[in-house]
Amino acid sequence: MFIAPAPLPDDPAILQRLLLEAMAEIERPRLRIAGLERARFGRRSEQLGDAALQEESEELEQSLAEQSAKLEAVASALKTPGETQVPETAPQPKRNRGALPSHLPRIEVIVDIEDKTCPCCGGDLHVIGEDRAEMLDYIPARFQVRVIRRPRYGCRDCEEAVVQAPAPERPIDGGMATEALLAHVLVNKYSDHLPLYRQSQIFAREGVTLERADRLSLHRSASRPDRSTLSNWVGRACWWLAPLHGLMLSTVLSSPRVFADDTTLPVLDPGKGRTKTGRLWCYAVDNRPWRGPGHPAAAYVYSENRKAEHPAVHLKGFRGLLQTDGYTGFIRLATPDDAIKLAFCWAHARRKFHDIHAATKSPHAEEALLRIAALYAIEIDINGQAAEERLRVRQQSSRPLVDAMHAWMTEQLERISGRSALAQAIRYALNHWEGLILFLDDGRFELDTNTVERAMRPVALGRKNALFAGSDAGARHWAIIATLIQTAKLNDVDPLAWLTDVLERIVSGRTKQHQLETLLPWNRKAEREAANAGTG
Repeated sequence: MFIAPAPLPDDPAILQRLLLEAMAEIERPRLRIAGLERARFGRRSEQLGDAALQEESEELEQSLAEQSAKLEAVASALKTPGETQVPETAPQPKRNRGALPSHLPRIEVIVDIEDKTCPCCGGDLHVIGEDRAEMLDYIPARFQVRVIRRPRYGCRDCEEAVVQAPAPERPIDGGMATEALLAHVLVNKYSDHLPLYRQSQIFAREGVTLERADRLSLHRSASRPDRSTLSNWVGRACWWLAPLHGLMLSTVLSSPRVFADDTTLPVLDPGKGRTKTGRLWCYAVDNRPWRGPGHPAAAYVYSENRKAEHPAVHLKGFRGLLQTDGYTGFIRLATPDDAIKLAFCWAHARRKFHDIHAATKSPHAEEALLRIAALYAIEIDINGQAAEERLRVRQQSSRPLVDAMHAWMTEQLERISGRSALAQAIRYALNHWEGLILFLDDGRFELDTNTVERAMRPVALGRKNALFAGSDAGARHWAIIATLIQTAKLNDVDPLAWLTDVLERIVSGRTKQHQLETLLPWNRKAEREAANAGTG
């Protein structure tokens, strides 16, 4: 590894040698990054996991930045007057020239000269222009104490009446946390995947030591922070927010077209010293790909197991198009009268062929992957088009490909061993064929369930950081807050600001139970945009 001496030598020959060494050191991580990008975006893109790729790529970028800084230091020394110039082969450092967001506040710092007399004639200098550059700064978040003062008034005439404004409602009866602090804890845990014990350590670094029974010690203390207070805050906040979660779930399931999926959620099994495997079910709607009505949303529901009775209860009363994987619990929901009509997922069918090709380089599996890729290429072109246009293109371009694929799969199934993995993959596709090709007759359908699978990714990240939910109640809290945060994100609403506003309105009573619909992210967003337009 190249290490620049400190301080840098004055000899130009030595500086040039250091420069060349630094350039060679920079080239190595660049080549490695290029290799990682090929592994990520090349034909074998799925062989390297996104998490592993991102972690290694970030470390290489950090190494590259470090070496570039050393290179710039050497280059700066070479540019000193009287010294040898920098070789033309030296790579120029990358600069971020993008404009910073206009809504961020600007704090101007004027860097001016002290002597405003002309260095040539001694006359007065006047401003003829300026150079302006912007840098992104950060002010660390800080705690503050909200002091609530309620003056008492008495009457000088009768000296009996004492009048005082009623105490405002608190999100936690007798507690110290404001709605904004509760929202901060929730977003940190369920959006930024920061477990409560880590948050309590952050509190302690700021001199706020959490104690049991919601006591806060506002002084520097070496005692171990107690995360049970934060757990109590989360539970109380979920009690306030549970009705809004129910409204979001019913809103999603009232849509005529819903995506459904489920994932594991390890939950601590009390008294047994181990975890059990719970399930987190997700129901999502997003009509933007076909310019449909409504707003994107994702609602989660927790259950202690994966029995088929759970989706049956969740979807009781649902009527419409349900797009999901091949789980039998969903398949059983299909009705003869098509009150619930099932569509399946091409990504699941493709994955089986991909696994075979990755392991055996089977030409038949590669052929299946190419045929499926042709369907996705068409979908890229019609994404965001109206349902009618999508249907027209699919009938014209996709249907011939699908018909040819069915004939090809049927033919291959007769030629290969029925017990082979390839035969199993083909049978999976043919057994689900009716649901796989529904997209040909309805422009509202997608080829896959990626909409709901994307909504599951934050759950996987949270699961990785928190390891498990502490109880069934904790898992239900996970479902409640994940619903609110994910739906806010889908609608380009800041979850922290929105949750703070929601809690303040619900706790204060300004928004009643029958008015909860006004708090849905898209409604609050529209209300604020209208208010901003009115003041503009």
